[in-house]
Amino acid sequence: MAIPLLQAMYVGSYVVKHHLLRTRRYPLVLMLEPLFRCNLACSGCGKIDYPDPILNQRLSEAECLEAVDECGAPVVSIAGGEPLLHKELPSIVRGIIARKKFVYLCTNALLMEKKIDDYEPNPFFVWSVHLDGDREAHDKSVCQEGVYDRAVEAIRLAKRKGFRVNINCTLFNDTDPERVASFFDEVKRIGVDGITVSPGYAYERAPDQQHFLNREKTKTLFRDIFRRGRGGRNWAFSQSGLFLDFLAGNQTYHCTPWGNPTRTVFGWQRPCYLVGEGYAKTYSELMASTDWDKYGTGNYEKCADCMVHSGYEATAVKDTLRHPLKALGVALRGVKTDGEMAPDVVLDGQRPAEYVFSRHVEIKLDEIKRKTPAKPKAAPKAAPKTADEQVA
Repeated sequence: MAIPLLQAMYVGSYVVKHHLLRTRRYPLVLMLEPLFRCNLACSGCGKIDYPDPILNQRLSEAECLEAVDECGAPVVSIAGGEPLLHKELPSIVRGIIARKKFVYLCTNALLMEKKIDDYEPNPFFVWSVHLDGDREAHDKSVCQEGVYDRAVEAIRLAKRKGFRVNINCTLFNDTDPERVASFFDEVKRIGVDGITVSPGYAYERAPDQQHFLNREKTKTLFRDIFRRGRGGRNWAFSQSGLFLDFLAGNQTYHCTPWGNPTRTVFGWQRPCYLVGEGYAKTYSELMASTDWDKYGTGNYEKCADCMVHSGYEATAVKDTLRHPLKALGVALRGVKTDGEMAPDVVLDGQRPAEYVFSRHVEIKLDEIKRKTPAKPKAAPKAAPKTADEQVA
């Protein structure tokens, strides 16, 4: 695995502490979205079609650091939108690192060359570059030619400057396992330190719904990919081995959405990074007021096909602590790519989907409107003077 020893020690001690305290729910990674604005228009993105007043919103540096302090997660993933568009981001990153939190700065890399000198190499800092496959696959995914080449050049530049660089890769139902395996080989040659991989999830605001994976296709796809890389051991993944084993259908896991709480310009998003069904003003309110049992695969129709790391990585990490020998076996032998799969979560009792997100957009727009100072009315033009007035 590609998780540095320092991070493994920090996160491991944090998880053990909560395990000993018998904490039922605690965060592992804070998903921080300081803005939704982006300089790309990817087909699978549900952020870019917000109205302009919302796309123009930013979390301030103080709000970002307050979220880090309040949540307390040892890892902060800064996403968006495109975070490098945020003018205060260098200061935000420095503030998080000063708190000894690990920062994964997610970016499409189009602004990396221009902005890279605003950041310094640090054991607590990682560039996480979005790459959804090889040149053809990625440029198709982001709906713009030339992005893959620019991202690769930015990765090489960052490596020359001494930064740690990962890629984050989302796979869809038209993915060719052979090409993905070749792509993973290529990024290894480029010098990428780690890979974060996840199946695409059809959350309701994504404009392109037809290319997302269901659970059965996800398991088959990942088995086909890992089979081409000695059970995944050929590549350095920045994820737990048991999560990768889950993607290949070898573990039966339930979602733990509180493991990756999300702070956006709306507030603390409930229940998770991908499903927005309400917002809390504080992290404490999010944890106390969310009916967690209403969500997750088997509980809610919207979650039926989800196997995304933001919901299941925390589950796998806790399972690693409970069953270290099982985790060690996967690390040594690789992910199992044949044979019977583990039983899946039963969907018979899930409640039907509720489509409520548009209401939250309306609420936010109304809030922005109330906070925006009204433009002063122009003074009325004076009526032309009469002949008598001009004489006077």
